[in-house]
Amino acid sequence: MKINSGSLFCLQPRSKKRRPTFRRLLKTSGVKLENKLKNRQMKQQNVAKKQRKEQKRLRQAVKGVVSDMPRPLETYRSPPGESEEEEEEFLESLPTDMMEDDDLQQMTSLAQRASFITRDLSSCGPVHGGKKRGSEVVRSYEKVPRKMARTEEKEVIHLLPIKDKTGLIPQSIEREVALPQLTPAQIERLRVEKINQKKTTIGSLGSAIVSDPISSVKRLKELRGMLMEADPSVAVTVRKLVMVSLMEIFKDIVPTYRIRPLTAAEKTVKKETRQLREFEEGLVSQYKFYLEDLEQTIKDWKQKKKKRSQAVGFQSYRGLAEVAVRCLCELLLALPHFNFHNNIIVVLVPLMTDPDRKVSAMCCDAFRKLFQQDKVGGASLAAVRVISGLVKSLNYNVKPEVLRTLLSLRIKEVEMKKDLEATAPKKKFMNNKEKKKNLSRMQRKWQKAEEKLQKELLEAEASESKEKKIKLHTETLNIVFLVYFRILKKAQKSVLLPAVLEGLANFAHLINLEFFDDLLNVLQNLIQSGDLTNQESLHCIQTVFTILSGQGDVLNIDPLNFYSQLYQMLPRLHAGAPNDDVIILLRCLDAMLTRRRKQVSLQRAMAFIKRLSMLSLHVLPNASVGILAASRAAMHSFPKCDFLLDNEVQGSGFYLPELDQPEHCNAQNTALWELHTLQRHYHPVVRRFAVHLSLGAPSDGSAALSVDLSRRSPVELFHDYSVRDMTFNPPVAPPASKKKDHLVGTSLLDAELQRQVDDVLNAAEDSNLDFTQTHRTTH
Repeated sequence: MKINSGSLFCLQPRSKKRRPTFRRLLKTSGVKLENKLKNRQMKQQNVAKKQRKEQKRLRQAVKGVVSDMPRPLETYRSPPGESEEEEEEFLESLPTDMMEDDDLQQMTSLAQRASFITRDLSSCGPVHGGKKRGSEVVRSYEKVPRKMARTEEKEVIHLLPIKDKTGLIPQSIEREVALPQLTPAQIERLRVEKINQKKTTIGSLGSAIVSDPISSVKRLKELRGMLMEADPSVAVTVRKLVMVSLMEIFKDIVPTYRIRPLTAAEKTVKKETRQLREFEEGLVSQYKFYLEDLEQTIKDWKQKKKKRSQAVGFQSYRGLAEVAVRCLCELLLALPHFNFHNNIIVVLVPLMTDPDRKVSAMCCDAFRKLFQQDKVGGASLAAVRVISGLVKSLNYNVKPEVLRTLLSLRIKEVEMKKDLEATAPKKKFMNNKEKKKNLSRMQRKWQKAEEKLQKELLEAEASESKEKKIKLHTETLNIVFLVYFRILKKAQKSVLLPAVLEGLANFAHLINLEFFDDLLNVLQNLIQSGDLTNQESLHCIQTVFTILSGQGDVLNIDPLNFYSQLYQMLPRLHAGAPNDDVIILLRCLDAMLTRRRKQVSLQRAMAFIKRLSMLSLHVLPNASVGILAASRAAMHSFPKCDFLLDNEVQGSGFYLPELDQPEHCNAQNTALWELHTLQRHYHPVVRRFAVHLSLGAPSDGSAALSVDLSRRSPVELFHDYSVRDMTFNPPVAPPASKKKDHLVGTSLLDAELQRQVDDVLNAAEDSNLDFTQTHRTTH
């Protein structure tokens, strides 16, 4: 069978279209033009190959026709000489990327219809009879617009094209579509509606999780996914709500034990146990992801890192970070036993010295509360280790509040030095042979049962042993002292020195004896340098005498220089100075005079009592009450100080008030005339103390103090009668007696005490002291 080559025109490649005009280019989209160029290049490269393969396939198809029943071309098998790889290359080379599924299906159906190959060759119909009709079908099909993927239609502004080597490149920009303008009230109303919807979703998820945590643990992931809220109008508010909600949920559903990873043997358990294990694994996983989200929020704020999504602006990073820090602080205090507690400590400790005061205050308060509520000491030890590393890494350039948090540590007892423990008698335990020898069979049986019972009780109560607690406290205190000693050695000019001295004064009774000599020398040099403030000097003195009143009482040291330093410092603690310094002074006086009364001479005690009486005239009322209470305690410790209540001179010489040596100022040759002046004070408690001391500070009788005053320490009285908590009524002079018109508030004194006051005033009028002039000079 011979086929005319002219009948194969429908399989010949189409002639190249002429180059489109510029007007046509403007109407053609950039994407379509680029696809057309790619298809044209692909067709030019494969046109020769396609022609050879099609001719070969046609010849094979004509030779293989054995029946009158026409069959489509696709049903013929490939000849044995042609490989499958060439067939796949041909199919891949076809430009079908620009065709829709409907187009491909239609082309396939057209190919399977009867043609000059598949039609019955015995028919007498013309081969090309349907050419005109087919061309009309194609042209009508081309007129139908193709179905493209729906995209958002944007108005385009066409610009002048650019010419390069390949030709003209059209240029265009998108026209900004003006959205309908909403009023601020409508925008806010829409925002409130969105927030309420989010709140409802958060509440429903939280309620489901809390009501049944084991079955609803997967909803934690759904709730945590709301941390990535993308709506810019509500993103900040929703993220804050989700952070706080997850924090409260974890505080409610977290168990009271630490969850550890399961072994391979533990995973093969019953169904009920498996459900609990799955809950624990899911809880730990979601808790970890939640902590990572909080940490990343803080890092983004510190690094000012801009996210890809513009849902949250830079100005909102700080608010989100503050909420994240607050959530971490709450979890630090609420879940100290649970997983990742040390990770929370590592995140929060650097924020204690953050420039943001609010963030720094939150972190410092959290660790202060953690130290106060930690009864065992494990969490405190972990926090102190991280704080020590932070102080060292920053070269002691941290805020003093970081070290002041260490004052809240609950450390009351630590391990002593090993050589001292070795000298202590140890309890001797009997071995098995001694038990058999000394105990009967029944006694051994009872002892074994008792030991077993004690062990079960300890396990049931989950109580920590005292030895473990003391060991943790000892290690914690060693780290604290290491920080203090480093600062004393390397950073004496640092702003941390007051906090260090305050900490040494607080924990001085727990310092080992081997450090006493070096520490006393360092503190003495600091005081004598003159660079310290009154508060810092008082802390140094308090530290020294706290050491000497504790383990240091075995040392043969006479701290005369520290007595002289405190005696010299007293006139500087007037009402213009910080009133809190008086608290430290009262503690120093208790350690220096009351507790060490056997090591203090009478001359030194009288000199301090005299200068304290002078100081009581120049301080605030609550400080005056505390100082008079300290003078009362000193007069009870040194009864012979009643010489100061007599006007007669005891011994030779004159009193030298300006001399700063308490041993040589001749305090025995003066009198406590300040007490008579204080009896005119406007504060009723100051008047009562002044009258009580003027009468020799008796412990019983009509001149004794009431129980609420006599049983309280000077520091407690200082806090009880603080100026911030007192409201004073103006004094009203009694109209009856002219001789007593300088007394005010006599209704506060009972009748017996009033009689004693009258006796003192009558004796004062006969003396050579001019009280009126003294009173005028004082005021």
